[in-house]
Amino acid sequence: MGINGLSIGVESGDDETLALANKGYTSADILEQCRKLDEAGIEYYFVYMTGLVGKSGGYQNARNSAELFSQLNPYFISVDSLTLFPDIEPYQMARHGLFVPAEEKERIRELQILINNLNIRIHLFANTVSNFTPVTAYLPYDREKVTNELQFVLNNTDEMGMQEYRRNLKSLG
Repeated sequence: MGINGLSIGVESGDDETLALANKGYTSADILEQCRKLDEAGIEYYFVYMTGLVGKSGGYQNARNSAELFSQLNPYFISVDSLTLFPDIEPYQMARHGLFVPAEEKERIRELQILINNLNIRIHLFANTVSNFTPVTAYLPYDREKVTNELQFVLNNTDEMGMQEYRRNLKSLG
C-alpha cells in the first residue's frame, strides 16, 4: 500500500490516563497493535502528552508509559504538553471544576520521569511550542544531560512565569 511509517497519537501508555482521555483503547491494545507493525516492518512513532491526566497524575502516567514504550520499537517519541483551548473538552471540564490542569513544573517533572524510565534506544523530541522548555535527546546517551537541563529550569524558573507562557499560546502551529 506504500505505507512506510505511522504517527500514533497514543498520548499515554497508562490505562487510567487513556480512559480519562476517552482514547478507546488500553495499553494492551497499544502493545498488540504495535507488535503487529513491528512484524510487518512498518516504522511508527509515538506522540506522548504531558499534563494529560491533570494535577498530581503525571508520575504514574510517565512511569507506566515508559514501561510500555520500552517493550516496543517506536522510531522516535514526540512529546507535547496539554494546552487548553476553548474548543476542546478538557477546557470546558476545567471551567466547571471537573479537571484540574497540571502545573507547568509538574509537566516538566513528568517529562523527567518519562525520560528516566525509558529503557530503549530512542530519539525523544519535546521541542514543540507546547513545551515550556524545548529538549531533544537520544536515549539513553543524553539522559543525564537532558534531565539536568530540565532540573535547572525547575530550580530557576517560577511557576507563575511558566503559566503565563502557556496562557499566551494562541495555537500550537
